[in-house]
Amino acid sequence: MTISAFPLTRRALVGASVALGACPTASFARIAKGLIAGTYASEGGPGLVLLVPEPEGWVAAAPIPEIRNASFGVQSATTEMRYLLDEQTRGMVGVYTASLHKLAEVSTLGADPCHAALSADGRHLAVANYSSGSVALFDLDRTGRLVGEARRIQHEGSGPNRERQTGPHAHWVGFSGTNQLHSVDLGADAVFLHRLAAGGAVDTSIAYRTEAGAGPRHIARHPKLPIAYLVTELANTVTVLRALPDGRFTGLATLSTLPKGFSGNSAAAHIAVNAAGTRLYISNRGHDSVAVFAIQRDGGLTPIQHAGSGGHWPRLFLLREGDGEMLVANERSGNIARLAIGPDGKLGTAAKGVALPGVVFLSA
Repeated sequence: MTISAFPLTRRALVGASVALGACPTASFARIAKGLIAGTYASEGGPGLVLLVPEPEGWVAAAPIPEIRNASFGVQSATTEMRYLLDEQTRGMVGVYTASLHKLAEVSTLGADPCHAALSADGRHLAVANYSSGSVALFDLDRTGRLVGEARRIQHEGSGPNRERQTGPHAHWVGFSGTNQLHSVDLGADAVFLHRLAAGGAVDTSIAYRTEAGAGPRHIARHPKLPIAYLVTELANTVTVLRALPDGRFTGLATLSTLPKGFSGNSAAAHIAVNAAGTRLYISNRGHDSVAVFAIQRDGGLTPIQHAGSGGHWPRLFLLREGDGEMLVANERSGNIARLAIGPDGKLGTAAKGVALPGVVFLSA
């Protein structure tokens, strides 16, 4: 793995921006009790949209057209700074206050950034560049601002799928402690481990390698056990992983994210574990469902439900357990569906919810 200047490649999903007018300053004050939704401009998305709770349900407020192609973002629990990605050929990350006032915008040193993570101590920000197959690593000061030059960590590898795996495609990043960073690569069929040493050095190795052609996408960690769950986009599977102290993983079991008998085209996407560590949820784009698994005491999985996503192509969902609901961003049908979460963790029938073209990201 090398750290170098970035090549210009392109992810087909992202195109030119559209503008639908500025967001009123008064809307910023509503963020504290609302949510934000990111959209793709190439699919008619108006920019970043504020979602406001009303008696009749969630309502879309005026968009912020300047924040476009926000395919993912994270917020610091200590400084409340937001880091929102701009997924385009020359990838960018914007640094914003909690009320979405922009403080800075810098290059992610790669093309089409699609995922980001903050270290537990809030001193590092990592970004996965999909088309470049690379990770950008930023240092942050105590106020959450970027300091110094970003480091670029280049993935290497390819897979047997000639359409999707001709080269590396970084799709997810996540910190383990303060000096270990993992990244999942769809093109290389691998989970990489990056050990962060003093002085800025990065030592990269393979933490886990999937079956050839599986196309790993995201990882979700169990909140209490040394267990993680790896979802694959191309194979439509979830693998139960044991997390080892040295940062590597071993595979324990692999299950399909799709129901038995389904033979259509589908691509698994988002994955999340509930706060109690008893249920795992995965979205299936194509089958247009959310798969629900019961998590056993040892971290093993048992499929218990496939709930309709309330639209087409569920890219990401947001678990809101305190309010007993899951919100699903259905990218291609352009709507944010609402599904009630029952006491047993199963999902109710989806209500179509908010209409929003090109929606791909949701966050509190």
